[in-house]
Amino acid sequence: MSAPPRRGAGETLAVPAGTGGLGRGLDVLVALAEPEAVLDGLGVVRIAELVGAEKSQISRTLQALDERGFVRRDPETLAYRLGWRLFGLAARVADERLVVAAAPVLRVLVRELGESVHLSVRQRDQVLTLLSESPGATLHAPGRVGSLVPMATTSAGRVLAIDLDDTEIEALGLADATAAIRDARAAGFAIVREAFEPGLVAAAAPIRDGAGRIVAAINVSAPRFRFDGRLEAAAHRIAGAATELSRSLAGPPM
Repeated sequence: MSAPPRRGAGETLAVPAGTGGLGRGLDVLVALAEPEAVLDGLGVVRIAELVGAEKSQISRTLQALDERGFVRRDPETLAYRLGWRLFGLAARVADERLVVAAAPVLRVLVRELGESVHLSVRQRDQVLTLLSESPGATLHAPGRVGSLVPMATTSAGRVLAIDLDDTEIEALGLADATAAIRDARAAGFAIVREAFEPGLVAAAAPIRDGAGRIVAAINVSAPRFRFDGRLEAAAHRIAGAATELSRSLAGPPM
């Protein structure tokens, strides 16, 4: 059976008619954002159970969302996950001033460190990549803009949790990372060695707005065999860049 034709950019998303259909579509997106769906996705039957709708209704809703990139279907498992367009929208609603100010800073850090550097924000218990710069050579660790990764095992996630109290940390499922978050709080940066991915090391520092709230993180990541000896120095350099960005955000708009 051939795939349905994709609609043009100016055409309306073909969700089921009426507010009930719109509500179903939103409920489907919420279901796919739950931890159960993060690793393996969800099938139509399970989504229908979570949403409380008929399987045929959910199938039509998923088809419409898939056509416009709001969900994606794994061709092998047939499970659904949140799609690139949803993450792209999330990235676009981030503080534009932050993104604009961070872009040249990331490029400078890439030139100095020779490794991939990323700008990330917190999305509940995960980390969303807003910007990523890479030298472009092999054996680097590029970050996908719009991708979501766990807070607990990533350097960016740990610094984004620095200001959270123990109750908030536990509520986000980060209890196992409490000691690492406290270390990051004391140092002003976080270092992770192979906690997120074997062979990968990373360092991150928080960016604060004019009110002193953590709004984002800068992190550098690279293969351990090449970068481990420079990781501590890189962490201090990242922290300095994050401080510079925080000052720029605290000042008047340029």
